[in-house]
Amino acid sequence: MLKLCMATGSALGHALTRGYTFRALSHAGSALSRDYAVQALVYDEPGEPDLVLRLQEMAVQPPGPGQISVRMLQAPINPSDINTCQGTYPLRPALPCAVPGHEGVGRVIGAGSEVQLQVGDLVVPLTPCQGTWRQAGTFAAAAWHALPKETPVDAAATLCINPRTALALLDQFVDLQPGEVVLQNGGNSSVGQLVIQLARARGLKTVSVIRHRPDWDATVAHLQHLGADLVTTSERLKADLKAAAIGPPPRLGLNCVGGEAALAVCKALAEGGTLVTYGGMSKQPLTIPTSLLIFKDITFKGFWLSGRYAKNMTPQQRGQVLDTLAEYARQGVITTRTVKFPLAEWRKALAHQQAGGTGKAVLDMA
Repeated sequence: MLKLCMATGSALGHALTRGYTFRALSHAGSALSRDYAVQALVYDEPGEPDLVLRLQEMAVQPPGPGQISVRMLQAPINPSDINTCQGTYPLRPALPCAVPGHEGVGRVIGAGSEVQLQVGDLVVPLTPCQGTWRQAGTFAAAAWHALPKETPVDAAATLCINPRTALALLDQFVDLQPGEVVLQNGGNSSVGQLVIQLARARGLKTVSVIRHRPDWDATVAHLQHLGADLVTTSERLKADLKAAAIGPPPRLGLNCVGGEAALAVCKALAEGGTLVTYGGMSKQPLTIPTSLLIFKDITFKGFWLSGRYAKNMTPQQRGQVLDTLAEYARQGVITTRTVKFPLAEWRKALAHQQAGGTGKAVLDMA
């Protein structure tokens, strides 16, 4: 027996029997005055996504005061989405019938009263846990931001998490000047590639540490195309950094790996430098030698996009950041490799993302 999930918590089970389906969304400019049903990925309890997720119909109601209805176009699969399904992420949607997806892009197809957003606006979430892995939904309008109309849809789909993280890492911790060097591990990660691109636009140099891999030459060529000045491994970092002589000792180090890769970055920082940790992909602890604290006075910071950084910003400030990134995307300053999968092929998309395939997996609802 099909278990019907409700998009807003209202008693909407009659929507399916009344025959209002996702086909109604093709009339995007019309007023939404009826409940309708869409396809959505949902789960009832935490667990591995491939085991707990299911694709099913979800009833959606028209927008009320302060609400908008959004036809989702694309939504990526991020590590935070997977961790949310597993129940290990600090932000968790209400269960049961939770829809995953912290990020994505859609178009407004209906707006209630007391709303500034308009039908036709291209919108992205301002806050996480909106549940973007669905064809459409009704949401609080205050949780969404309208991008400039010329923003490419493909770029908008992945604009809210990794680009904002990369920008904040470069802006929030060290006052860097053109010609200075940023040192990072995880250089081939999505954030790492965006750090390279944003740094290049600011006249900064980047040293990116990555794991040795069979496609080393192709990976290095890709990162250099993005603007990387030096790509190396943890083992070769000290020697390669000295030989390259691309700039002064780096004052800012970025860590998303942990373990030995983090330690290698720490040791290469300038005296008084700062290491910012924003991830721990190796699941290895960050072990700090006493000498780095005493003799090099290294500062260690942490960063979480949805933490104090976001809480200390107004919705208007968050929107301004997104508009800046949208303009960077429109100009080609930043790009993100993606691989699209229809929503019905979500298992393939999940497998691609978890296997670390080239390009971020994106669920395509268009």
